[in-house]
Amino acid sequence: MSAAREYGLDDDYEWPRPPVGGWTADDLDELPNLPPHTELIDGSLVFVSPQTTFHMCTIRLLDTALFNQAPDEFDAYREFTVTLDKHNRPEPDVLVARVGADTGPKRTRLLPQDVILAVEVVSEDSEVRDREVKPRKYAAVGIPYFWRVEEANGLPVVYVYELDPATRAYVPTGIYHDKLTLAVPFPIDIDLTAINRRR
Repeated sequence: MSAAREYGLDDDYEWPRPPVGGWTADDLDELPNLPPHTELIDGSLVFVSPQTTFHMCTIRLLDTALFNQAPDEFDAYREFTVTLDKHNRPEPDVLVARVGADTGPKRTRLLPQDVILAVEVVSEDSEVRDREVKPRKYAAVGIPYFWRVEEANGLPVVYVYELDPATRAYVPTGIYHDKLTLAVPFPIDIDLTAINRRR
């Protein structure tokens, strides 16, 4: 079976070939037939593999908790892209942005100055991107907080980072098992074991 047919396309389908200099953030909205949740990293399209139950349940847990606990001036989003620059438009698994960010009903992305927290739940196919590439890019554009979530014995472990504005790099501030309790970017209290309640 051809790769095109796996995506419901006929065998004659031609996959998009990047232009000289790579794809741009604006191209992501214009290219036809892209799989859902396609990201743009350094001008290259990144297709997301099917996700695990752990990944999906962790995203739901964090998205719901952040949505419910965020003050009125913030909102939580799941799997929504952020245009970092011309050639980078990643899709954090969960993010928190300021209310009033120019989203509108037809917007497909946020800008980095509106985002205060980006969260990546590490998958087997995205380890390098989630652990190294994306945090470095989020820090470079000034996103103040970053969480990396790993799986240990079926539960999420949250690695919390805060931006050092002098170096434009993230500094680790804690590793959280079972319970995530933070004072910044706003008071947060999440029972990480709750991931198992509906499985």
